[in-house]
Amino acid sequence: MPIQHLTSRFGFHQIPFTREIRVEDLLRLPDFDEALRALERTVDSRMSAVIIAPAGTGKSVLLRMLAARLPDARYRVHYVKVTDLGKREMCREIATAAGAQPAGSYPKLVRSLQERFVSALETDGLRPVLLLDEAHELRPDVLAMLRLLTNFAMDSQLVLSLILCGQPPLKTLLRRDHLEDIARRLAHFVTLRPLTREQSTRYLEHRCRVAGATNSPFDPSAHDALWEIARGNLRACDRLGLKALEVAHDQDTAVVDSNHVIHARQLLWP
Repeated sequence: MPIQHLTSRFGFHQIPFTREIRVEDLLRLPDFDEALRALERTVDSRMSAVIIAPAGTGKSVLLRMLAARLPDARYRVHYVKVTDLGKREMCREIATAAGAQPAGSYPKLVRSLQERFVSALETDGLRPVLLLDEAHELRPDVLAMLRLLTNFAMDSQLVLSLILCGQPPLKTLLRRDHLEDIARRLAHFVTLRPLTREQSTRYLEHRCRVAGATNSPFDPSAHDALWEIARGNLRACDRLGLKALEVAHDQDTAVVDSNHVIHARQLLWP
Protein backbone atom coordinates (compact mmCIF):
# COMPACT_ATOMS: atom_id res chain seq x y z
CA MET A 1 0.00 0.00 0.00
CA PRO A 2 1.55 3.35 -1.03
CA ILE A 3 2.09 5.66 1.95
CA GLN A 4 0.34 8.56 0.26
CA HIS A 5 -2.87 6.53 -0.01
CA LEU A 6 -2.95 5.94 3.74
CA THR A 7 -2.22 9.55 4.63
CA SER A 8 -4.70 11.04 2.16
CA ARG A 9 -7.58 8.78 3.21
CA PHE A 10 -7.34 9.82 6.88
CA GLY A 11 -6.25 13.43 6.33
CA PHE A 12 -2.67 13.02 7.57
CA HIS A 13 0.31 15.00 6.32
CA GLN A 14 2.63 12.25 7.47
CA ILE A 15 2.44 8.71 8.81
CA PRO A 16 1.28 8.79 12.46
CA PHE A 17 2.50 6.68 15.38
CA THR A 18 6.11 6.42 14.23
CA ARG A 19 9.12 7.10 16.45
CA GLU A 20 10.03 10.03 14.23
CA ILE A 21 8.35 12.71 16.32
CA ARG A 22 9.94 15.93 17.49
CA VAL A 23 10.38 16.44 21.22
CA GLU A 24 8.24 19.57 21.06
CA ASP A 25 5.40 17.53 19.54
CA LEU A 26 5.31 14.93 22.33
CA LEU A 27 2.18 14.88 24.47
CA ARG A 28 2.82 16.48 27.85
CA LEU A 29 1.32 14.42 30.65
CA PRO A 30 1.36 15.23 34.40
CA ASP A 31 3.47 12.19 35.34
CA PHE A 32 6.06 12.99 32.69
CA ASP A 33 6.17 16.68 33.62
CA GLU A 34 6.67 15.83 37.30
CA ALA A 35 9.42 13.34 36.47
CA LEU A 36 11.08 15.82 34.10
CA ARG A 37 11.13 18.58 36.73
CA ALA A 38 12.65 16.20 39.30
CA LEU A 39 15.36 15.09 36.87
CA GLU A 40 16.18 18.68 35.95
CA ARG A 41 16.56 19.59 39.62
CA THR A 42 18.80 16.58 40.17
CA VAL A 43 21.05 17.41 37.22
CA ASP A 44 21.14 21.08 38.20
CA SER A 45 22.51 19.95 41.58
CA ARG A 46 25.13 17.82 39.78
CA MET A 47 23.60 14.69 41.30
CA SER A 48 22.52 11.40 39.70
CA ALA A 49 19.17 9.66 39.22
CA VAL A 50 17.50 6.52 37.90
CA ILE A 51 14.40 5.99 35.74
CA ILE A 52 12.58 2.68 36.21
CA ALA A 53 9.73 1.68 33.90
CA PRO A 54 8.41 -1.34 31.97
CA ALA A 55 9.24 -1.63 28.28
CA GLY A 56 7.20 0.68 26.07
CA THR A 57 6.12 3.14 28.77
CA GLY A 58 8.23 6.10 27.70
CA LYS A 59 11.68 5.79 29.29
CA SER A 60 13.57 6.83 26.17
CA VAL A 61 10.97 9.54 25.50
CA LEU A 62 11.69 10.98 28.94
CA LEU A 63 15.42 10.90 28.24
CA ARG A 64 14.86 12.79 24.98
CA MET A 65 12.76 15.38 26.78
CA LEU A 66 15.42 15.80 29.47
CA ALA A 67 18.23 16.17 26.94
CA ALA A 68 16.20 18.77 25.05
CA ARG A 69 15.67 20.76 28.27
CA LEU A 70 19.40 20.93 29.11
CA PRO A 71 20.83 23.95 27.24
CA ASP A 72 24.01 23.41 25.22
CA ALA A 73 25.48 26.56 26.74
CA ARG A 74 25.44 24.96 30.19
CA TYR A 75 25.55 21.17 29.75
CA ARG A 76 27.39 18.58 27.73
CA VAL A 77 25.08 15.58 27.38
CA HIS A 78 26.33 12.13 26.37
CA TYR A 79 23.98 9.27 25.48
CA VAL A 80 24.89 5.58 25.52
CA LYS A 81 22.55 2.68 24.86
CA VAL A 82 23.68 -0.19 27.05
CA THR A 83 24.49 -3.63 25.70
CA ASP A 84 25.89 -6.72 27.41
CA LEU A 85 29.49 -5.55 27.64
CA GLY A 86 32.32 -5.97 30.13
CA LYS A 87 33.85 -3.06 32.06
CA ARG A 88 36.54 -2.18 29.54
CA GLU A 89 34.17 -2.39 26.57
CA MET A 90 31.57 -0.25 28.35
CA CYS A 91 34.23 2.32 29.19
CA ARG A 92 35.14 2.40 25.52
CA GLU A 93 31.50 3.01 24.55
CA ILE A 94 31.24 5.86 27.06
CA ALA A 95 34.59 7.27 25.93
CA THR A 96 33.44 7.31 22.30
CA ALA A 97 30.22 9.11 23.27
CA ALA A 98 32.13 11.60 25.43
CA GLY A 99 34.80 12.30 22.83
CA ALA A 100 37.59 10.78 24.93
CA GLN A 101 40.27 8.43 23.64
CA PRO A 102 38.58 4.97 23.53
CA ALA A 103 41.82 3.02 23.84
CA GLY A 104 44.09 1.65 26.53
CA SER A 105 43.67 -0.55 29.58
CA TYR A 106 40.60 -0.44 31.80
CA PRO A 107 42.24 1.79 34.49
CA LYS A 108 43.57 4.11 31.78
CA LEU A 109 40.09 4.39 30.23
CA VAL A 110 38.55 5.30 33.59
CA ARG A 111 41.18 8.00 34.16
CA SER A 112 40.69 9.29 30.62
CA LEU A 113 36.95 9.62 31.18
CA GLN A 114 37.38 11.34 34.53
CA GLU A 115 39.82 13.81 32.98
CA ARG A 116 37.41 14.43 30.12
CA PHE A 117 34.52 15.20 32.47
CA VAL A 118 36.65 17.46 34.70
CA SER A 119 37.91 19.32 31.63
CA ALA A 120 34.35 19.89 30.41
CA LEU A 121 33.43 21.42 33.76
CA GLU A 122 36.55 23.39 34.65
CA THR A 123 37.86 24.36 31.21
CA ASP A 124 34.73 24.58 29.07
CA GLY A 125 32.32 25.53 31.87
CA LEU A 126 29.94 22.73 30.83
CA ARG A 127 28.37 20.27 33.26
CA PRO A 128 28.76 16.71 31.94
CA VAL A 129 25.66 14.51 31.97
CA LEU A 130 25.78 10.81 31.04
CA LEU A 131 22.53 9.14 29.98
CA LEU A 132 22.67 5.33 30.09
CA ASP A 133 19.64 3.85 28.35
CA GLU A 134 18.57 0.20 28.79
CA ALA A 135 20.65 0.12 31.99
CA HIS A 136 18.92 -3.08 33.16
CA GLU A 137 21.26 -4.80 30.69
CA LEU A 138 24.30 -3.74 32.71
CA ARG A 139 26.34 -6.50 34.27
CA PRO A 140 26.67 -6.13 38.06
CA ASP A 141 30.43 -5.53 37.84
CA VAL A 142 29.91 -2.90 35.15
CA LEU A 143 27.25 -1.16 37.25
CA ALA A 144 29.67 -1.16 40.19
CA MET A 145 32.30 0.38 37.90
CA LEU A 146 30.12 3.47 37.44
CA ARG A 147 30.98 4.45 41.00
CA LEU A 148 34.51 5.18 39.79
CA LEU A 149 33.21 7.51 37.09
CA THR A 150 31.37 9.60 39.69
CA ASN A 151 34.25 9.66 42.19
CA PHE A 152 36.26 12.88 41.90
CA ALA A 153 38.81 14.29 44.37
CA MET A 154 38.15 11.44 46.82
CA ASP A 155 34.39 12.00 46.55
CA SER A 156 34.67 15.65 47.56
CA GLN A 157 33.76 17.13 44.16
CA LEU A 158 30.53 16.83 42.16
CA VAL A 159 31.34 16.65 38.46
CA LEU A 160 29.30 14.08 36.52
CA SER A 161 25.52 13.60 36.63
CA LEU A 162 24.61 10.01 35.77
CA ILE A 163 21.08 9.11 34.66
CA LEU A 164 20.39 5.36 34.61
CA CYS A 165 17.33 4.37 32.63
CA GLY A 166 16.00 0.82 32.55
CA GLN A 167 13.28 -1.74 33.10
CA PRO A 168 12.25 -3.07 36.56
CA PRO A 169 15.15 -5.58 36.78
CA LEU A 170 17.42 -2.55 37.23
CA LYS A 171 15.70 -1.81 40.55
CA THR A 172 16.35 -5.38 41.70
CA LEU A 173 19.96 -5.10 40.58
CA LEU A 174 20.51 -1.90 42.57
CA ARG A 175 19.27 -3.64 45.74
CA ARG A 176 22.22 -6.06 45.75
CA ASP A 177 24.45 -5.55 48.76
CA HIS A 178 27.66 -5.04 46.79
CA LEU A 179 25.95 -2.32 44.71
CA GLU A 180 24.79 -0.34 47.72
CA ASP A 181 27.42 2.33 47.15
CA ILE A 182 26.25 3.13 43.61
CA ALA A 183 22.60 3.07 44.73
CA ARG A 184 23.37 5.65 47.43
CA ARG A 185 24.76 7.99 44.80
CA LEU A 186 21.35 8.17 43.11
CA ALA A 187 19.57 11.22 44.47
CA HIS A 188 16.21 10.54 42.82
CA PHE A 189 14.20 7.55 41.57
CA VAL A 190 11.65 8.11 38.79
CA THR A 191 8.99 5.47 38.14
CA LEU A 192 6.85 5.58 34.98
CA ARG A 193 3.56 3.73 34.60
CA PRO A 194 1.31 2.94 31.61
CA LEU A 195 -1.23 5.53 30.53
CA THR A 196 -4.69 5.61 32.07
CA ARG A 197 -7.72 5.06 29.83
CA GLU A 198 -8.29 8.81 29.55
CA GLN A 199 -4.62 9.48 28.82
CA SER A 200 -4.61 6.74 26.18
CA THR A 201 -7.46 8.46 24.34
CA ARG A 202 -5.70 11.83 24.58
CA TYR A 203 -2.47 10.27 23.35
CA LEU A 204 -4.06 8.69 20.26
CA GLU A 205 -5.90 11.89 19.37
CA HIS A 206 -2.74 13.94 19.89
CA ARG A 207 -0.64 11.70 17.64
CA CYS A 208 -3.28 12.04 14.92
CA ARG A 209 -3.26 15.84 15.23
CA VAL A 210 0.55 15.95 15.11
CA ALA A 211 0.38 13.89 11.90
CA GLY A 212 -1.93 16.52 10.40
CA ALA A 213 -5.44 15.13 10.87
CA THR A 214 -8.13 17.66 11.79
CA ASN A 215 -10.24 14.93 13.39
CA SER A 216 -9.22 11.57 14.81
CA PRO A 217 -10.25 8.66 12.55
CA PHE A 218 -10.73 6.41 15.61
CA ASP A 219 -14.33 6.10 16.82
CA PRO A 220 -15.19 5.50 20.52
CA SER A 221 -15.31 1.72 20.08
CA ALA A 222 -11.80 1.79 18.61
CA HIS A 223 -10.52 3.76 21.61
CA ASP A 224 -12.08 1.21 23.95
CA ALA A 225 -10.52 -1.68 22.05
CA LEU A 226 -7.12 0.01 21.93
CA TRP A 227 -7.22 0.53 25.69
CA GLU A 228 -8.30 -3.03 26.44
CA ILE A 229 -5.51 -4.46 24.27
CA ALA A 230 -2.61 -2.02 24.81
CA ARG A 231 -3.40 -1.15 28.43
CA GLY A 232 -1.74 2.23 28.13
CA ASN A 233 1.60 0.96 26.85
CA LEU A 234 2.87 3.67 24.51
CA ARG A 235 4.72 1.33 22.17
CA ALA A 236 1.73 -1.02 21.92
CA CYS A 237 -0.59 1.95 21.30
CA ASP A 238 1.61 3.14 18.44
CA ARG A 239 1.91 -0.24 16.76
CA LEU A 240 -1.75 -1.11 17.18
CA GLY A 241 -2.95 2.34 16.09
CA LEU A 242 -0.94 2.30 12.87
CA LYS A 243 -1.89 -1.28 12.02
CA ALA A 244 -5.59 -0.53 12.65
CA LEU A 245 -5.34 2.39 10.20
CA GLU A 246 -3.88 0.05 7.60
CA VAL A 247 -6.69 -2.46 8.16
CA ALA A 248 -9.36 0.23 7.83
CA HIS A 249 -7.73 1.54 4.67
CA ASP A 250 -7.64 -1.94 3.13
CA GLN A 251 -11.35 -2.25 3.90
CA ASP A 252 -11.99 1.07 2.12
CA THR A 253 -13.25 3.04 5.12
CA ALA A 254 -12.08 6.32 6.65
CA VAL A 255 -13.26 5.45 10.17
CA VAL A 256 -11.45 3.00 12.43
CA ASP A 257 -13.68 0.94 14.73
CA SER A 258 -13.14 -1.86 17.25
CA ASN A 259 -13.26 -4.57 14.57
CA HIS A 260 -10.32 -2.98 12.78
CA VAL A 261 -8.38 -2.82 16.05
CA ILE A 262 -9.10 -6.47 16.86
CA HIS A 263 -8.03 -7.50 13.37
CA ALA A 264 -4.88 -5.42 13.77
CA ARG A 265 -4.07 -7.24 16.98
CA GLN A 266 -4.31 -10.58 15.20
CA LEU A 267 -1.87 -9.34 12.55
CA LEU A 268 0.61 -8.04 15.12
CA TRP A 269 0.39 -10.68 17.81
CA PRO A 270 -1.01 -13.95 16.41
